[in-house]
Amino acid sequence: MSRVTVWHDGACPLCAREIALMRRLDRHARIDFVDATTGSCPLDRSEMLARLHAREDDGPILSGAEAFAAMWRAIPLLRPLGLLARNRRVLGLLDRLYARFLRVRPHLQRLVA
Repeated sequence: MSRVTVWHDGACPLCAREIALMRRLDRHARIDFVDATTGSCPLDRSEMLARLHAREDDGPILSGAEAFAAMWRAIPLLRPLGLLARNRRVLGLLDRLYARFLRVRPHLQRLVA
């Protein structure tokens, strides 16, 4: 299985909770989690903080639903969902759902904080 690097917004309370869950599920330590607020970013920091980003091995940087799918593929429990997301229609649906989530994210952050 490949290694995955995931860049996340460590200042976002929702993101912090989700990353904490992913860390617990990543029992084989295949994911390197990088807080994009303080860590090194291969793209513009504001772009990295606006959406989840990931890279499988030395592949291209993925964002949004593709980044989630890459992360899921590295976790045995979630791997089937990550593999399913390789289907363009499934990935398109996940990306639309993620775009909707991003619109309400600031409101949800205030509720969680």
